[in-house]
Amino acid sequence: MYEHGYVFTRIGKGVMHQTRSVRIDLSKFELSSENKRILKKIGAMEKHMALQSVTLPLKDYTYKLAMDAKYFYEKKFGPGIMSAQKIKEMLTDKAKSNFTSLFVYSKDAHELGYAICYENKDILHYSYPFYHIDMSPKDMGMGMMTTAIEYAKKHGLKYIYLGSLQRPTDTYKLQFAGLEWFDGKKWSDDLEEVKKILVKK
Repeated sequence: MYEHGYVFTRIGKGVMHQTRSVRIDLSKFELSSENKRILKKIGAMEKHMALQSVTLPLKDYTYKLAMDAKYFYEKKFGPGIMSAQKIKEMLTDKAKSNFTSLFVYSKDAHELGYAICYENKDILHYSYPFYHIDMSPKDMGMGMMTTAIEYAKKHGLKYIYLGSLQRPTDTYKLQFAGLEWFDGKKWSDDLEEVKKILVKK
């Protein structure tokens, strides 16, 4: 289903949505100078920031984690985007959630950010990132995404899925080598075409 532009959603177990999905063919991915600049800025190039994949459902879930996510989404996108209850469901309820992993980003034993993801032996769907927005560098979100791409490549996966291209602001996802997008029928690497589509939005 991912191959045909569908991605798992937070709506419920087994619920998928076909979208203008974007992914990276990891056999073609290499860090660009801009990617390296971002990683250096957030402390990942010197291995100061670590990434751990924790299997869901969480055994040591705390309500603070859900509240941190709720605060992040409200601060970044506005009220009503993500509830603490929905975050708890995705992290703890296997019967209702599609997601398999919580990515935990940390530095000097302090947890800095998270992403709720779906992983299998071939692909990683990087989704629902959140971090301590008031205490993080400007490029923390991009750095987390770039670190997840490196993780997927290091672990021999074929593709990492980065959500969809729906708004003009989504063009930040187009900076990665090996990127392709689903045009409704097939995967395309024509980035100029999708830029034109997004500008019209």
